[in-house]
Amino acid sequence: MTSPSPALHLRGVLLDGTVEGERVGELWITPEGRISLDPVPDARTVADGGWILPGLVDAHCHVGIGPDGAVELETARAQGHTDAAAGALLVRDCGSPVDTRPLDDDPRMPEIVRAGRHLARPKRYIRGLPIDLEPEELPAAVAETARANPWVKLVGDWIERTEGDLAPLWPDDVLREAIDAAHAEGARVTAHVFGEDALPGLIGAGIDGIEHGTGLTDDTIAMMVERGTVLVPTLINVENFPSFADAAGEKFPRYGTHMRELYARAPRTIATAIEAGVPVFAGTDAGGGIEHGRIVDEVAALAGVGLGPARALAAACGDARAWLRRPGLTDGAPADLIITTEDPRVATDTLRTPELVLRAGTSLR
Repeated sequence: MTSPSPALHLRGVLLDGTVEGERVGELWITPEGRISLDPVPDARTVADGGWILPGLVDAHCHVGIGPDGAVELETARAQGHTDAAAGALLVRDCGSPVDTRPLDDDPRMPEIVRAGRHLARPKRYIRGLPIDLEPEELPAAVAETARANPWVKLVGDWIERTEGDLAPLWPDDVLREAIDAAHAEGARVTAHVFGEDALPGLIGAGIDGIEHGTGLTDDTIAMMVERGTVLVPTLINVENFPSFADAAGEKFPRYGTHMRELYARAPRTIATAIEAGVPVFAGTDAGGGIEHGRIVDEVAALAGVGLGPARALAAACGDARAWLRRPGLTDGAPADLIITTEDPRVATDTLRTPELVLRAGTSLR
């Protein structure tokens, strides 16, 4: 572990976090924790060799949610510390009932791109997490969320108890009005979707992203490609689908069967989306049933379903940063960096034991 100094110097293979961006070189970190491409006086060399890349991105994370729902702010702080120490120095908080903005001054927290609270219909999502709305209330609630956050998170489908299976929450015309309202405020919209039926309406309404996407078909994949809709498949959370099905028991047998079917075909579904050209990014769904700090597990899972290690790294690094409109190894950017001893485009596991993790120039390991 290297302690920060007023100015730091790093030399090695500079990766911009995309598939091919590479050059041997050096960079400096100013006393303010910013990257400088020009020498900084009296800088101490803390890395001489290895691979230097921007901090990883967890594109689907829930800082503020634990196994029993909303957590206290100090627990949310510990969650963020865990993510950052694991290399996820930028997270998209994909819905949280906890206002974590008071944590933004904590130098050990990742940068958080927020989506406010989940928006759902009454009794159609996990109790205590969403703002409950009737369909006619959705466009105004989306606009309000969009004025305060760069993203809005909808619950696109969830179990409908009368039907006993996954079902869409929102009419198509309401979705179009709501998504247009978010776009008018300069925000983007994504949605939780496990099954098949909600996808055409969401994608057709112009949604920017789909979370999970296990119900994608050839037709909805083609819609996503045409519109540039992104997918964050949260593969390590999909591993929980059998336990979701078991929990349904005899009360909701259709739902249980459906979840097992979605789980069984998930690797093929996501691979098909990748092959078709759907933009895919890495997100763990940490919070609730997924522990924080597992971004490298998600990178490995994406590599295994068709991205391969180099593209999977890009999906959790440079490409993801560009998608979230955050800088990488550019002059003046925050010095959020990882240094590894092997090429992470080839050896994903090297990300599990980095030589150094720096958040704004401060060492986290």
